[in-house]
Amino acid sequence: MDYISPKEAALNLKRWPKDTIAAGPRHTIGLKSDGTVVAVGDNKYSQCDVSGWHHIVAVAAGNVHMATNTGNAHTIGLKSDGTVAAAGWNKHGQCDVNDWRDIVAVAAGWRRTIGLKSDGTVVAVGRNHEGECNVSGWREMAAVAAGDWHIVGLKLNGTVTAVGNNRYRQCDVSGWRDMVAVAAGYLHTVGLRSDGTVVAAGRNHHCQCDVSGWRGIVAIAAGSSHTIGLKSDGTVTAVGDNKYGQCNVSRWRDIVAVAAGCAHTIGLQSDGSVVAAGDNKYGQCDVSGWRGIL
Repeated sequence: MDYISPKEAALNLKRWPKDTIAAGPRHTIGLKSDGTVVAVGDNKYSQCDVSGWHHIVAVAAGNVHMATNTGNAHTIGLKSDGTVAAAGWNKHGQCDVNDWRDIVAVAAGWRRTIGLKSDGTVVAVGRNHEGECNVSGWREMAAVAAGDWHIVGLKLNGTVTAVGNNRYRQCDVSGWRDMVAVAAGYLHTVGLRSDGTVVAAGRNHHCQCDVSGWRGIVAIAAGSSHTIGLKSDGTVTAVGDNKYGQCNVSRWRDIVAVAAGCAHTIGLQSDGSVVAAGDNKYGQCDVSGWRGIL
């Protein structure tokens, strides 16, 4: 992989694959170069029934905290025509996206789905008991992320906004500036600055917010209680809960994208193959045979 500085990466995000891999609580999703989708892991709610999907350009997977993980999950696919497909658990209407149009990015949290429209507005469906879907007033947004209980939005001007549960101050992001990416975990929020440094807010019981020393980061991901950073040299760093080895990524090389599930971590290599670490009880890390991922 050719080296580029974090600042260059921030100004040229297309060089880094986005939304081509996704990790749910017990399943993993991969977007192939032909627009089809593959999945492994728990399929209790048909969240892995994506073999019939075509013309997909981005994927997302609903996550959940490990302590309450019952396999409730859903999978979202953004189509090239701006419409959205969904599969999996739909108790709270989080898969009711059939009427969405003009979508350019998607995110999935536990019991909700978020869509970013081309005009910078945001739509959301699913559980809204704590205002986590109150995004109708959002404007000029560049990206969205969804945690278990909150939603985060990155604005075009590099600032960040959030709605939903704020018990651990995971929504205290109004002072963030110069951001180029955001990620949301169970009860924490992570932001990537254009200079390659990282900030975090929220619950830090497992040190998942201890990212102040990170440098040279070009992409981030947040699991239930761990945080992943992709460096510009293709290596990966991690902090937080490592009960299942989900942070054992120091030996990974040539990585171009990362995703984090409940207790597992996924890395996409530049040759289109995928690596994984962490909990594999349901086969969610069985990705060694994947090829041709974007």
